[in-house]
Amino acid sequence: MSNQQSTLESAFSGEPALIPYVVAGDPNPEATKEYVRALAKGGADVIELGLPFSEPIADGPTIQNAIQRALSGGMTPDKYLDLVSELDVDVPIVCMTYYNLIYQYGDSEGVESFVSAAGETGISGLIVPDLPVEESDSLREACDEHGLDLVFIVAPTTTDERERRILSQASGFVYVQARMGTTGAQADVSGATHDSLSRLAETDLPKAVGFGVSEGEHAKEIVSAGADGVVVGSALVDIIASGENVAKRLESKAAELKSGARDGTQEVPQPE
Repeated sequence: MSNQQSTLESAFSGEPALIPYVVAGDPNPEATKEYVRALAKGGADVIELGLPFSEPIADGPTIQNAIQRALSGGMTPDKYLDLVSELDVDVPIVCMTYYNLIYQYGDSEGVESFVSAAGETGISGLIVPDLPVEESDSLREACDEHGLDLVFIVAPTTTDERERRILSQASGFVYVQARMGTTGAQADVSGATHDSLSRLAETDLPKAVGFGVSEGEHAKEIVSAGADGVVVGSALVDIIASGENVAKRLESKAAELKSGARDGTQEVPQPE
């Protein structure tokens, strides 16, 4: 991995990063472009753009439904890459998808075709939740070759040994899973978040907490606990699913979350 600071790492410099997640093609590609612009305008520092897969094991019902809407609308990996190439926002794009889509893309099996195409369209990194770190060498090498970061998820149950392995392979940022189970908006911040952040305190990579974040107060608490950013998905996908005044509400929710994250920096304990 390169020692040079990545585009994704740079997104965390200065203040905590807001990383909203939406599904590409939900409900259609043109709407996705509008929604990404709205989120960027609201304060997003990175956009996590889901590439729909038919068996999204890490996702809860809200995002599964969004994925189904996108697939029903005809979203494919090629259309996804076209969509990304047409985005006119000045924030890094991270592709969140599943390994099978990456491996099967193109004329020959393997990760090279997709990673190469992703790099050409301007994608800054990949999140692949069903890829075990022990089997990630080929994807890590392809990402290095084409200038992409490879982001890994650290769960509350991740062992110390596996965490060390993840940190040796990860770049861009570490995605800290706030709670066990699948994604979905929650009413509070899990206590496991604080434990996970404590365990990761020594890493130089930025730490972004996701799974269950839905309010500005959640973002504030998470950042005050030591996170460098927050990932928010289901709360935004719910807005998209409503179909009502979506872009304006996404911009407003992003602004609320970004404000909460900034407020959290005021409560981070300072070294004496």
